[in-house]
Amino acid sequence: MEMGLHSSAMVPLIQTSIVIFLSFFFQTFHLAKRKDINMMLSIYILVQIALLVKQKIYLYNNEEKGIFLADSQSFIGVNYGQVADNLPSPESTAKLLQSTSIGKVRLYGSDPAIIKALANTEIELTIGTSNSDIQSLASDPNSATQWINANVLPFYPSSNITLITVGNEVITLNDQTLTSCLLPAMQNVQNALEKANLNGKIRVSTVHSMAVMAQSDPPSSGTIQPMYSDAMKGLLEFLKETGSPFAVNPYPFFAYQSDPRPETLAFCLFQPNSGRVDSGNGIKYMNMFDAQVDAVQSALNALGFKEVEIMVAETGWPYKGDSNEVGPSIDNAKAYNGNLISHLRSMVGTPLMPGKSIDTYIFALYDEDLKPGPSSERAFGLFRPDLSMTYDVSLSKSSQTPTPKPVTPSPKATQTVWCVPKAGVNDAQLQSNLDYVCGLGLDCSAIQPGGACFEPNTLASHAAYAMNLLYQTSGRNTWNCDFLQTATLTSSNP
Repeated sequence: MEMGLHSSAMVPLIQTSIVIFLSFFFQTFHLAKRKDINMMLSIYILVQIALLVKQKIYLYNNEEKGIFLADSQSFIGVNYGQVADNLPSPESTAKLLQSTSIGKVRLYGSDPAIIKALANTEIELTIGTSNSDIQSLASDPNSATQWINANVLPFYPSSNITLITVGNEVITLNDQTLTSCLLPAMQNVQNALEKANLNGKIRVSTVHSMAVMAQSDPPSSGTIQPMYSDAMKGLLEFLKETGSPFAVNPYPFFAYQSDPRPETLAFCLFQPNSGRVDSGNGIKYMNMFDAQVDAVQSALNALGFKEVEIMVAETGWPYKGDSNEVGPSIDNAKAYNGNLISHLRSMVGTPLMPGKSIDTYIFALYDEDLKPGPSSERAFGLFRPDLSMTYDVSLSKSSQTPTPKPVTPSPKATQTVWCVPKAGVNDAQLQSNLDYVCGLGLDCSAIQPGGACFEPNTLASHAAYAMNLLYQTSGRNTWNCDFLQTATLTSSNP
């Protein structure tokens, strides 16, 4: 079963780039002789193409060596909470983050030690004002100026601050005074940034819980609670004018707790399931994350703010909890966060926002041992205080670098492991696995009539192809070949 994943696929792209490069070279040379006024523009294009070709050749050569680069990915972020008394130093944390593919960090405050530690790392940084700051920021423009002077200017641009969140889940606190101050506070912070000549470089937003939604199922019916709609329209107008994101905290974990059926768990963990059809538009959703995000998109559309981008400010899954809590476990946390990361890396997007991955901040970098509430509240950390992984979700750059291929060419060196169904799996489960993979948006054309792998035309063969397709394109992690324990890895080419 050949998946067409070899690096030879890069060759036509590289060849094409080289042809374009040479074409622009001679064109630029000709323009230079004529002293054409467009010469400098052509030279600029020439340089950009040269850099592109260099990058493609570098990637190609490294892939041939079995090295798959895991540079920081701008759409994968993490929340760095500090309600704890056992956290590692900011300097140690900065080194840890640089060893991962995490491209963004969100702070709930503006700890100067952390902001300084992240200087010159190129990691994008979101900092926040506390809810208790909102009233003073709203009532006094000088307060906003002082906040920017104290928390931004001493560190920027060495520390790559890109977003300021004013408060956290303010609207659903149902404090009318605080809610009425939220927009003026955001406006004053924005004005202070403009005075500091940082307009367009650092954006301003606020973060909402999913409780702002009146309805989210089906996703096409997504609407904002009527009691919040007036305040939300003002905030969205601000976000539209400033190009800032609508930040929201979707948690499939909580959705599962309210509906703890096995099929709901699979839907929440990005695992094989029969999917859920949106009765409003006929779209079939294969995971809860996409459904929740698209419900928010529908709500923004309904208010007339389709162009405002969505940012997932928090999402995650606890790895342990109290005996009466449904859902927390190492396996579930690893499946959710690992499959979420694979989903983001696939760039498939959601049904209403296809072909892109929205900025998503996983909760959380570390456990926060001083947080109140059930045990699960203190068990979301991806890393322990000693900087070791709580569980591996393929964020470490080193963990994404497979063992280099042998120096001596071998026919088996290009692909040695396949994901296939276990013996004895029934047809209903095979069909469910097949529907799940193809429903994700992966290319299943090879097993359609006339496709290269259509024969043998059996459910077992087609399911095996689809299951292996997901495994090979999602990072080749063991949890990508689970399929509710109906799959296994093999070194024999099926």
